[in-house]
Amino acid sequence: MLKIDFNCDLGESFGSWKCGMDEAVIPFISSANVACGFHASDPLVMEKTVELAKTHGVSVGAHPGYPDLVGFGRRKMDVAPAELKAMVIYQIGALSAFCTAQGIKLAHVKPHGAMYNTAGKDPKLAAAIAEGIFEVDPGLILLGLSGSELIGAAKQTGLRYAREVFADRAYEEDGSLVARSKQGAMITDEEEAIGRVIGMVRDGKVSAVTGREIEVQADSVCLHGDGPKAVAFAEKIREALEGEGIAIVPMPEVIADR
Repeated sequence: MLKIDFNCDLGESFGSWKCGMDEAVIPFISSANVACGFHASDPLVMEKTVELAKTHGVSVGAHPGYPDLVGFGRRKMDVAPAELKAMVIYQIGALSAFCTAQGIKLAHVKPHGAMYNTAGKDPKLAAAIAEGIFEVDPGLILLGLSGSELIGAAKQTGLRYAREVFADRAYEEDGSLVARSKQGAMITDEEEAIGRVIGMVRDGKVSAVTGREIEVQADSVCLHGDGPKAVAFAEKIREALEGEGIAIVPMPEVIADR
């Protein structure tokens, strides 16, 4: 049976500021990428999100970002590889402590926002992230965009990896995500999102924003938890995947033989 992980970015509230619909989304996913305090979240939110994931049997990953609360980690920063590596180690350590306190094991690491997109195209930054993860725990999984430098860096480092595709983002012809500043970057139609997900998981193909069909490899499907249709998307995408005979399981199970 074909297996896929279904992940979502969670724990991105901060103090009295509420972001996302974590409690409503989490029953439909199998892995949670939990913000670590740099681009979003705070210690109490991190603790509650890890507890929420444990309650629902959802695998937990660290979601490190640039230190940019105001820009939600989506603004590019000029960061040297050594500094980026230290940022990643620091944030993994913070979330790992909450997992230990809850009696569960941190499973994966997925960079956030500008860090994810920049490292996806810059081999030196990708290597810094992979090395930081490996030095903390070589058993962790690096979750990165299918076909990106992050996947290449994981292979080079000897780190396990999972290839990610997006339910609610448009693609450029080179396989990268369309910048959020561009029109059409977000997929807002539920049926369109479902069709794209099934095509990526089952057939390994998706239409780029230009209309050209490109190849992707999917171990995990990402849905953004802060979107206005996040809950409806989560429920319907899960239903559609299972209707196609595709099992939704936590990330470690999808790549168990890797």
